[in-house]
Amino acid sequence: MTDLAPADAELLRLETALTAIAANLVDLDDNPARKDLDKSGLTGKTAAAWADATDALTQLWDGYRMLTDLTGQARQKRSRRKLSDTERAELKHQVLGRSITLSTTTVPLAQRGLLGTSQVHTTCSPAELLSAMEAAFQTAVDVVTRAGEVWQRLLPGAADATAAVDNVRVLIRLAGSGTATIDEADRRLGAFTKTLATDPLGVDPAELNAVRALIARADAERTSVAELRDSLTQRLADARRLATELTQAANAADQAAEAAADRFRDQDIQTVRGPDLRPDLAAIDALAAAGHWPLIGAKLADWSRRARERLTALHQTAAHNSGLLSTRNELRGRLDAYQAKALRRGFGESTELTPLAEKARTALYTAPCDLEAARAAVNAYQDALTATIAREGR
Repeated sequence: MTDLAPADAELLRLETALTAIAANLVDLDDNPARKDLDKSGLTGKTAAAWADATDALTQLWDGYRMLTDLTGQARQKRSRRKLSDTERAELKHQVLGRSITLSTTTVPLAQRGLLGTSQVHTTCSPAELLSAMEAAFQTAVDVVTRAGEVWQRLLPGAADATAAVDNVRVLIRLAGSGTATIDEADRRLGAFTKTLATDPLGVDPAELNAVRALIARADAERTSVAELRDSLTQRLADARRLATELTQAANAADQAAEAAADRFRDQDIQTVRGPDLRPDLAAIDALAAAGHWPLIGAKLADWSRRARERLTALHQTAAHNSGLLSTRNELRGRLDAYQAKALRRGFGESTELTPLAEKARTALYTAPCDLEAARAAVNAYQDALTATIAREGR
């Protein structure tokens, strides 16, 4: 009689994998950068990379459909009370063998031998398909992640530069100054913004810095010392308020990190590193006190940009570290709910479920907590409970 234990284990692994695949594919579809890549008329490196990623996504969904169909058929067959030796062998081949047909190619008559077949079938095992799907998923995620990071990092700066160009152009018009420098900044910013929108993987970040330099130069060219002093005095006041916000945000980030310390692994707790920005602002204040206004504009713009980036990073870090506790509490609540469900269904002392529940509880209540391992343990308990309920019919 054919031993079905390996097939049973592989079938359960495939079913568990499908649950994770479904969640990850939905998350990928909902990713804002992935939606933007679909909407944009992509060019250059991004167009080529997204074409490969789109093919990978098609393979992913096709593979998910094939695996879903296969596991559903296999589970239905396995649920029968008695299986003949033939059915056992078929089930074992279906789950462990090269039972999935990926493609069928017709061989032209001129290329066949007398004993040759008219069609060639490309097949693989479920495990091989799952491995190929993992590689395809990584291909798609890599493009989405890299494009999203570029947009997140550069779009705010491009928007700030656009506003700066408009503002300086108005001031130049009021002052009756020449527009050659601001026109050059506007032209280069337009080209940069277009490239950023359609080819984030091929954009040169240094071009945005060059545009900022042109804007600063145009601003300096038209600004009198008095106008510059008035403008920079206000900007310095804004910078001091920003410095205060930085201090408050740093304190909040430190508190969130301290709250997470010892409760979670060090590698799961985020920190923001970088030079202290206060001495640079103090140096700019010193230039203002000495009346060196023409030297301040570019330095203050650069300081404000770095300060805003630092402020964003601190807010994100505080939210991440605070979220660790929220995530752990949510997982604890899920585990309690699943155990209550198991108890109502009469599986409170199940020899299969109890060790899984204990493993999940240990992961969630042992410090430092590995959230990924805890989530996996809770999911494993949930999947096992679902399978047990389906199997027992209670």
